[in-house]
Amino acid sequence: MTQKNYKHFQLETDADNIAWLSIDKANANANTLNRELVDELDSILDELETERPKGLVILSAKTGSFIVGADINEFTTIKSTEQARELIRRGQSVINRIEGLRFTTVALIHGHCLGGGLELVLGCDYRIAEDGVKTRLGLPEVRLGIHPGFGGAARLPQLIGAPAAMDLMLSGRAISARAAKRLGIVDFAVPDRQLKDAARSVVQKPPHKKPLPFWKSATNHGLVRPLLAKILRKKVAAKAPKNHYPAPYALIDLWARHGGNKQAMLQGEELSVAKLVLGDTAQNLIRVFFLQEKLKSLTKNPFRAKRVHIIGGGVMGGDIAAWCALRGMQVTVQDRQETTLAKVIQRAAKLYKKKLKKPRLVEEVLDRLTPDKDGLGIPQADVVIEAIFENVEAKQSLYREVEPQMKPGALLATNTSSIPLDVLSDCLSDPARLVGIHFFNPVAMMQLVEIVSAKNTDPEVIAKATAFTRQIDRLPLPVTSTPGFLVNRVLMPYLLEAVVLESEGV
Repeated sequence: MTQKNYKHFQLETDADNIAWLSIDKANANANTLNRELVDELDSILDELETERPKGLVILSAKTGSFIVGADINEFTTIKSTEQARELIRRGQSVINRIEGLRFTTVALIHGHCLGGGLELVLGCDYRIAEDGVKTRLGLPEVRLGIHPGFGGAARLPQLIGAPAAMDLMLSGRAISARAAKRLGIVDFAVPDRQLKDAARSVVQKPPHKKPLPFWKSATNHGLVRPLLAKILRKKVAAKAPKNHYPAPYALIDLWARHGGNKQAMLQGEELSVAKLVLGDTAQNLIRVFFLQEKLKSLTKNPFRAKRVHIIGGGVMGGDIAAWCALRGMQVTVQDRQETTLAKVIQRAAKLYKKKLKKPRLVEEVLDRLTPDKDGLGIPQADVVIEAIFENVEAKQSLYREVEPQMKPGALLATNTSSIPLDVLSDCLSDPARLVGIHFFNPVAMMQLVEIVSAKNTDPEVIAKATAFTRQIDRLPLPVTSTPGFLVNRVLMPYLLEAVVLESEGV
């Protein structure tokens, strides 16, 4: 057994002459594809071509993911289309080299395998994914105003047929390992403990690959592509106008012209993405990406909630409760009306069926969501969120009842959208413990959550609220308790203008 260490990789060749190439980007929590990493991979491929192992297994040394995509920081350095084209050509060439290796190549996927990461594994002979809830595969480039540029648009339609491939690329959504197996993106979906054994078995005895069914293969035919492209354009137009979001239309046009020719598709990807990445849409979406990353980085407090109690079973309270349970917490939801609590469970079940698909998983999450008419969950809760109607007296009366029941260190939060925190907290024995955690409707879709603080709010409480928001996979936006906070304050001028327009008969 031999082992070589590089800056971003470890290469180990075992007794069976199988090379195991682990990706471990230096000084990073997750693997992303940048120029330096791609160049190092290229030099390693030189060595492997000389050594000719029995097979190559590509895997990640990061515990939570495979490759999460391209390094978006490099996008900000691109100043010309030629510079962009050169960067894209470099990525394509390395993946083309992997595809052309004269020995079996296997990608072992766990966690997130997105964008350039999925494009890289499409260059391998076989793909094996961990069958776990954290494994997600997708090509989300359209969400940055571009489309796949490292060969994804060229290879995926040929691998699984155009309808499924275009749906994934145009929506940017990520799918589970089992869904990827059903579509044919991965060859096997196995438990984590079996990943390496499965890779070893595939290298030693490469299984026969079934050809793509005729009807799926026919979707890439030159006579069929224009018809499908017309349908795809119509579907995209129903959601996004071309002048605002040109990338989906560019992808459809590219595939319609060159979908049957991989080399032409690769060249088309290079030209199209190089043009798109410098456009206003991509530049604005890249800016949004970095703003989101900034909000994610605000969390440094180690606070982690295990139990959450929601007071108020209306649309907002019920949906907050459902979302917290989906994110793994034990949740009790309180309301005076049992019929209201029943509706909370019904809406939650609908959400879980949509998100999780499998009845067993749906039942597991529903078991974490408990109707609690009498508020018995308050003393055990790490977080108590009030989400009742907007009335100062009603909220203050509730706080007087709830505060003595809460355990030390538990968060007391309000979902108010308009009432100043210093007014609400005036009734508390410890006014500094109240914080605003303001969700937007629909909770399951809106990522932004305002973390509202008054002048007297304890900074530790704010930090805990921020940590809790990230724990439930939402973006915490710190704001002060001023009229409208931030989002509604920004929205108000638009609403006023709409009133004026209506009064003028426009």
